[in-house]
Amino acid sequence: MNDFLLMGDLAPSQTAELLQLAHTIKQRPAAWSQALAGKSIALLFEKPSLRTRASFAAGINRLGGHSIYLDAANLMGVREPAKDVGANLALWHDAIVARVFSQETLTELAAASPKPVINALSDIDHPCQAMADLLTLQEQLGDLSQAHLTWVGDGNNVCHSLMLGAAQMGMGMQVVTPAGYEPAASVLAQTQQIAAQTGAVITVTHDLTALQQTDAIYTDTWFSMGQERDNNQVMHDFAPYQVNCELMKRLHAKFFMHCLPAYRGREVTTEVLDGPQSLILQQAENRMHAQNAILVKLLQGASHE
Repeated sequence: MNDFLLMGDLAPSQTAELLQLAHTIKQRPAAWSQALAGKSIALLFEKPSLRTRASFAAGINRLGGHSIYLDAANLMGVREPAKDVGANLALWHDAIVARVFSQETLTELAAASPKPVINALSDIDHPCQAMADLLTLQEQLGDLSQAHLTWVGDGNNVCHSLMLGAAQMGMGMQVVTPAGYEPAASVLAQTQQIAAQTGAVITVTHDLTALQQTDAIYTDTWFSMGQERDNNQVMHDFAPYQVNCELMKRLHAKFFMHCLPAYRGREVTTEVLDGPQSLILQQAENRMHAQNAILVKLLQGASHE
């Protein structure tokens, strides 16, 4: 691993290794308190963030490193191209964590930087979130090859990463979206290629009545930052896809998941989001542990000099 740009770039063995490392670091934090001693990490964010920014900053500190936050909206783009930003940041920092509107920006940063670049969210992928979610499911269910996840709602960047991660871990996953909001065909094709090797069964449908029993139901906001959509049309299209107690019971789901921020009464009811089956805070906590594993792997596992 030289960078962490796309969930689909990982081999199944690498995903499994990162999950094991995240679990180890979470269980034995003192043993890793100097893992990034003397390291400086640039947090380059075009989009606002609570969990991603706070979890990276806290995690880097717990590993003995230092982070600096940069408001990329005022630095990168019209003012200065991404390639210049990446080349300059690499002069002073050991890695760049970037939260961007476009995956192309990450590609440009990585091409210009000899230091690792980590995708902290883009328009098509959110691999750090998926790693945290897989870690959370692993803690609750054990062997992920025996687990099953249901995604309800928008076939967005988080959905893409989870599909790829599920395929890598041999996990079952069904995705149900309104027509016109399904995952990208290219991501689905890559997912099915990986699934053919690992034995995972990944399905995509628009039919809520076709859903099978599942361990966990996952949803996300219907409106993502940077998307241009007709609000009234989206509300109409997604209304039947709200996660509520009835859907949880019908699918015998033990757990509910959401990457947050969530909008109570829209994509999920308050009873489900705040109920005992909700894993949202565990997911948020595990963002730090999963990201710590990624940082350790990139900065200790290979030379970027």
